Amino acid sequence: MTALPGAPSLAGVVDGVLFDVDDTLVDTRGAFTAAWATAAERFLPHLGPEDLEAVVAHWRRDEGGYYAAYTRGELGYDEQRLLRVNALHGQFGGHQLDEAGFADWNEVFEAAFQGGWAAFEDAVAAIERLSAEGIAVGVVTNARSEYQRLKLERAGLPVPEVIVGVDVFGFGKPDPRLFREGATRLGTDPARTAYVGDELHVDALAATQAGLRGVWLDRPGTRGRPLGEDEIEAALARGVRRIERLEELADALGED
Repeated sequence: MTALPGAPSLAGVVDGVLFDVDDTLVDTRGAFTAAWATAAERFLPHLGPEDLEAVVAHWRRDEGGYYAAYTRGELGYDEQRLLRVNALHGQFGGHQLDEAGFADWNEVFEAAFQGGWAAFEDAVAAIERLSAEGIAVGVVTNARSEYQRLKLERAGLPVPEVIVGVDVFGFGKPDPRLFREGATRLGTDPARTAYVGDELHVDALAATQAGLRGVWLDRPGTRGRPLGEDEIEAALARGVRRIERLEELADALGED
């Protein structure tokens, strides 16, 4: 694939770029939609296709904070997922799952979820261009490293050697140690390393506070939760860069 012809070079601006995976490189919202379309047929059969968008939005918001608790090391992966699906079932009139019911649900959901993994159309080109310019590329993610390696591979993305997941320390972002560990493994100075992610606070602002160059990838129509303009302005004032597509990365980082 031709890598972003005509885009400005990042060589000399940064020495490394770390990426988030979900909803940054991989269209995880689309994969969740595919997974819930399949799971709802069996576990929420009273719902219609018109309800799918609301189901996916509820899942992504995770109002109970269960996935966040997992990234803090407070819940196991299956534990948070069971709590999360039962919260959603409670909202949409589904049965509460016990351990056996969850195992059945998880098998159905995970197969459809993995089948829906696909890269954003600008992601492959962005990684290829960075590598061609001699810029080190890696991943810092709030999922397990090997799971994300598999996701990247199946989505058709180049798989970087450096992948720092929640399993490395037993906790994840926004802890600054994750971002700094990513830079350490790349062999780059954090101040010369960009971090690109779709979440304003957990990704871009946290990376900035950790001493990296935090970039918020605000793809139109993909936010997991509403954000106030005051939140956004405060983050930008603290040094966060905001882009809508990966082609804009060099321009955003070259503004210093």
